[in-house]
Amino acid sequence: MTDYLEILERSNTGEYITEENWDLEKVAATARRLVKKYALHWDRNQVVSDDPSLADAVYQAGYEMALELGVYCRSTERIIPLTQAEIDAGITNTPQTLVMGEGKDARTLYARKLGDERPPLFFGGPPGNPIPQHLLLPNVISYVQEPLIDLATCGTLTEVNGFAVRTGHPMEIVATRLESQIVHAALDKVGRPGMGVLGAQSSVSELGNLAATQPRYLRRCDSHLVPLLNELKIDNRNFSRVVNSLDYGMINASLACVIVGGLGGGAPGSAVVTVASFLVANVICRAGYHLLHPIHVRHVATSTRDVLWVTGIVGQAFASNAPSIIVADIYPKSGTGTIELLYETAANAIVNSVTASHLEGCGSADGALPNCSGLEARLMAEVALAAHRSKMTLSEANQWVLKLLPLYEHVFTLEEGNPGLPFDQVYDLSSIQPRDSWLKLYDQVKSELKTMGLPL
Repeated sequence: MTDYLEILERSNTGEYITEENWDLEKVAATARRLVKKYALHWDRNQVVSDDPSLADAVYQAGYEMALELGVYCRSTERIIPLTQAEIDAGITNTPQTLVMGEGKDARTLYARKLGDERPPLFFGGPPGNPIPQHLLLPNVISYVQEPLIDLATCGTLTEVNGFAVRTGHPMEIVATRLESQIVHAALDKVGRPGMGVLGAQSSVSELGNLAATQPRYLRRCDSHLVPLLNELKIDNRNFSRVVNSLDYGMINASLACVIVGGLGGGAPGSAVVTVASFLVANVICRAGYHLLHPIHVRHVATSTRDVLWVTGIVGQAFASNAPSIIVADIYPKSGTGTIELLYETAANAIVNSVTASHLEGCGSADGALPNCSGLEARLMAEVALAAHRSKMTLSEANQWVLKLLPLYEHVFTLEEGNPGLPFDQVYDLSSIQPRDSWLKLYDQVKSELKTMGLPL
């Protein structure tokens, strides 16, 4: 804790800079310069790169950015510099294995390698999707009842007993604690009470997060989010999450939702910013593992060509240079009840599986609606495991993605998007099983993938 308090003090004593100047003069300008210096590029038809020298260059550029910039504190408008020794210690000390959950339901996350013989693990749930209170329990059950799901997450409560949940308001405490109670009830219901949880999704500020860090809500074997703000920023709210968890003993999951097409520019610059974000998160967020979640500046989804490229190249960069536990989020554009959701999920799952990440999902319908269910998480796990079992190469993964993209790319140009249906219209709430129409689409896509050669 003493070392961390010294870092906190830098947020008061570091160089002053406005947030706008940090964004433009530091992040954007540095990203452009490093992309040029390291000759970084991407090809829209090479969604999964098989060039190890490119992954290494992305890593080196990200390392240089982390060392040169450090991180920005929004609360004090100060730069927190990080030394090379601190960044290197963060790399050295990042966990290579991490046990989540307890008893028979415990699972060991590990830093994956390219071509790893061990299969990826799967977090099941729609992280951040707004879920009505009356649907949260069956929605969570729909994921954690799936045998291939190893760990749990969930959506966000936006109202409790008809009252809106507001950020920084006491209702945030109420919602986050209720969320945790419901998740534990779901785990008990399916006979997996010890399953590890990535929780406190209903906590936007530090209030709900701190209120839930006690054994009957979030246990020490669970994890919570410590986000970096866009880009390479933190604030006192998220510092508070770290300080609290350092004392309590819970696992920190860093989250950097780098915007592809934002301050980092296109895919190469965004990959550099993502690498830098993970390296500073080792120190600033005290991350046990990292959530890999680049998002498209317009489409939000993780299933566009450029975002898939960022996800894949960052996974490779760390696997080859600084092995870390990385969990890649899947946020498809489409919602439940649509065939495109399943194609998007399959593309994400293949990329994440072969580029050394574990998987979390799915945040269907851009994570913006309660249009999500456990069935797409089943497909996520099945496809990722099929890619793993078949020892799919990077080149083969690219060919698979190129086959899948034409089946769903049209949704990015739809004026109304492709939201699909709410959970209760695709699952029977009494049996908590997929309705026939949704299961039929799943069976159709699974059959198509088998015909195409995927060993499901």
